[in-house]
Amino acid sequence: MDRLASFGNDVDKPPCRGCSSYLTEPYIKCAECGPLPFLLCLQCFTKGFELKKHESDHKYEIMTSDFPVLESGWSAQEEMALLEAVMDCGFGNWQDVAYQMRTKTKEECESHYMKNFINNPLFSSTLLSLRKTKDSRFAEGAIPFKPTDDPPRPTFDSVLSRDMAGYMPARADFMEEFDNYAEWDLKDIDFVDDDSDILRALKLSVVDIYHSRLKERQRRKKVIRDHGLINLRKFQMLERCYPKEVQELYDVMKRFARVVGPIEHDKFIESHALEFDLRREIRRLKEYRKAGVKSFCSAKVYERAKRLREEERRKRTMLCDVLQYIQDGRACQQWLSKQAAIDAGITPAVTTITVSATGRRSAPPLNLTGLPGTEKLDEREKELCQVVRLVPGAYLEYKQALLNECRRQGGLRLAQARALIKIDVNKTRKIYDFLIKEGYITKA
Repeated sequence: MDRLASFGNDVDKPPCRGCSSYLTEPYIKCAECGPLPFLLCLQCFTKGFELKKHESDHKYEIMTSDFPVLESGWSAQEEMALLEAVMDCGFGNWQDVAYQMRTKTKEECESHYMKNFINNPLFSSTLLSLRKTKDSRFAEGAIPFKPTDDPPRPTFDSVLSRDMAGYMPARADFMEEFDNYAEWDLKDIDFVDDDSDILRALKLSVVDIYHSRLKERQRRKKVIRDHGLINLRKFQMLERCYPKEVQELYDVMKRFARVVGPIEHDKFIESHALEFDLRREIRRLKEYRKAGVKSFCSAKVYERAKRLREEERRKRTMLCDVLQYIQDGRACQQWLSKQAAIDAGITPAVTTITVSATGRRSAPPLNLTGLPGTEKLDEREKELCQVVRLVPGAYLEYKQALLNECRRQGGLRLAQARALIKIDVNKTRKIYDFLIKEGYITKA
């Protein structure tokens, strides 16, 4: 029985089981001995070599790569040699590739590689079908997104590039690595023959420490790539799709994402989001049962009535909050009449409200009863604090600051007073005019 197959370089081939020489194509493989392959060169096979369970009448396979695969004139062995030469010399160095192959010219290597490995529609369709198969395999899962999505490719030093921590998708690497200066500890180390045992052991320990730091760097990069953390904005947008309770759990469980894989972590979060939805639905059904609702049609009526009750409750709450801060009885009565007319669907009548000369509603005077510092004010200062609606403690503090500034500069202007007191400019003007009138300060 004949079968054609291929093998790697001669160095990678095992020796012949008969003469122990390295095998060269073509050679023989026993089809009945196993599980380890029993290989023989042609000379030992023609002599009928037998060893242990292997007998000379066993079925065999002829192992050779001297046959065309993609194009006539190019054997399988030459195809493998071309791929190895491109891997060693780099894509585009066709002169070196041809020199390493020795059987093809520079032009033949370039045209064959571009035709069969770059522009071959068979390979592109095969890769596309493999990608679709992989996507369909994960489409039925609970994962909201694939963590290995191709990240965006922002321009250098842009806002998105800084958000991605300097990640360069074309190189699949970061501009600045974790522990970026780990190599500095090795730059001056040199192993020489006359090193003592202690010094050599110390240098080896430094190298081991450097290896452990490299492993930590690779581990962190793997976690970032596997969990899709490079495209941070998309990650944050998907995180906001969860309810608030699930988002809090997500924040807590982020630290454990490095322990498990990305798919397991996403399934864990998705399962808790599903549990949250089920618990919410159970609470809603319990509420229906408690209210005596027995059908979904009745549940719709119940929900509509519940929304109306909530709206009325919010109106009453808003009314209580408004009435708490309204001290003018007449204005309160006018506001209540206007709201009643709006609720009844009637256009409210225009009411007149006392306003000041500036067009603003006049606020009632401040009640100073029981406020600290009131006993330190005279009658005119109490009247000022009531009109300006300023507590006595703050007025005394502002007054002392203006007096000190006036003594230091020998006078005070209104602009200086406004820069010194960070309150409403109209209140500052009234305090400044009052202190000038009473003789506490003088104009500059």
